[in-house]
Amino acid sequence: MKGTVLLIICSGLTWGVPGKPLFPDQEKDPSFWNKWAQSTLKNALQLQKLNQNTAKNLILFLGDGMGIPTVTAARILKGQLSGKSGEETQLEMDKFPFVALSKTYNTNAQVADSAGTATAYLCGVKANEGTVGVNAAATRSQCNTTQGNEVTSILRWAKEAGKSVGIVTTTRVNHATPSAAYAHCVDRDWYSDGEMPAEAIQAGCKDIARQLFENIPNIDVIMGGGRKYMFPKNQSDVEYPGDKKHFGTRKDGRNLVAEWTNRMKNKQAFYVWNRKELMSLNPNNVDYILGLFEPGDLLYNLERNPDTDPSLTEMVEVAIKILRKNPNGFYLLVEGGRIDHGHHEGKAKQALHEAVEMDRAIGLAGLLTNIHDTMTVVTADHSHVFSFGGYTSRGNTIFGLAPMFSDVDQKPFTAILYGNGPGFKVVDGLRENNSTWSLENNYQAQAAVPLSMETHGGEDVAIFSKGPMAHLLHGVHEQNYIPHVMAYAACIGQNRDHCMSSNGASGLGPALASLTALLTLNHLFC
Repeated sequence: MKGTVLLIICSGLTWGVPGKPLFPDQEKDPSFWNKWAQSTLKNALQLQKLNQNTAKNLILFLGDGMGIPTVTAARILKGQLSGKSGEETQLEMDKFPFVALSKTYNTNAQVADSAGTATAYLCGVKANEGTVGVNAAATRSQCNTTQGNEVTSILRWAKEAGKSVGIVTTTRVNHATPSAAYAHCVDRDWYSDGEMPAEAIQAGCKDIARQLFENIPNIDVIMGGGRKYMFPKNQSDVEYPGDKKHFGTRKDGRNLVAEWTNRMKNKQAFYVWNRKELMSLNPNNVDYILGLFEPGDLLYNLERNPDTDPSLTEMVEVAIKILRKNPNGFYLLVEGGRIDHGHHEGKAKQALHEAVEMDRAIGLAGLLTNIHDTMTVVTADHSHVFSFGGYTSRGNTIFGLAPMFSDVDQKPFTAILYGNGPGFKVVDGLRENNSTWSLENNYQAQAAVPLSMETHGGEDVAIFSKGPMAHLLHGVHEQNYIPHVMAYAACIGQNRDHCMSSNGASGLGPALASLTALLTLNHLFC
């Protein structure tokens, strides 16, 4: 009994009477719940007035690996970080009026990877795992299956429609998610030509970093990591000059950053590699920005150096302030990419803090845009085998212990567990006793099956949406449906018949609508 009490205290529970966790007194009154429900009902009734405006701006927030259990746990963490019990907290994405489910499988995989899924939610076509920007006729790593199987993305559709476009990620800018926005590659791991087999290069396939600068000219905003893939092999890194693992990787000797800088020299274009340089810019005087803040992925938010590495929220703020200057609007892809990495490493604390940071960015984006002309979608590419349970009491720290021992091996266990991964540990043939569990940032939660890297999960993921035509994301959808809806809302891409009403003015934008009105008056009175 004594050990159980100690475990409960360590789990961060607040107790009044033994066995009775404290919660707000108002929750004991039925009127509290009734009033809250009635207020929610009143807000829901307002949704009957659908926003059918044309979306001037489109923003897609992609939480890589952000399955529904991760959303719930991040919600609790967000509340606990502000001193609350957490369960009743609202994430920014929770406030979106429309929610749907996305089926994430790849054409050749029941449990998806981030490349095939990115092709789905960016290009509108389901694809094979490991491939980006190509259809399912392309085979992973087979260069000769690329040509003729390319598919274009909503970022390209927006650029061709005259909008500004941007990519912001906490991973490498040539990682699976962002690369599907601009590249056509049969292998997601071909970051630079240094990672490509010689036969693929000889056959004419291009590495992903090169395609970032060549496929869609003048992407307005590019921010994330991946510096080393832009520089010649063995060239030292500006931030880590003595660390060979961060040296350039390109075998072709090209300096893609210098090429970009030279090409953009007559424009208001800036290359930055640290937070100080980024935050010193006045977005009103910037039309193009290339920000590469790490040789590889950005550091976890809990570990980043605030002097050198910008947060996701800071990058999103700069991006929107640059992009929104375009009177035709913009498309912005934002990836909270290291949620996925935290889970793969079994480091739930890292993953959940990454999710909370992305939610901060979602909130800021809402303040910088208008729901009447900006469609915002928040979703994930896939889930993970991450869960939390164990009959924890209200307010239990999300990283804490369950309030009981196992009735099989009589040992404690954490509320957060993984189905597989590096957290599997056996001591003397038995499950590790984690009564000395840690709240360290890199603590690895226990896993049922030993793997060096935890795997993705196969269940559906959520789609949160607000703004013009957000109601079209409802029910259960194939993942590739998402960019079709966003393009429809903005009158870009292939489906634009609805953009022209019977009088020819609807969906054409204020200037063109006014011109139509003037021509009509001229016809009537002249």
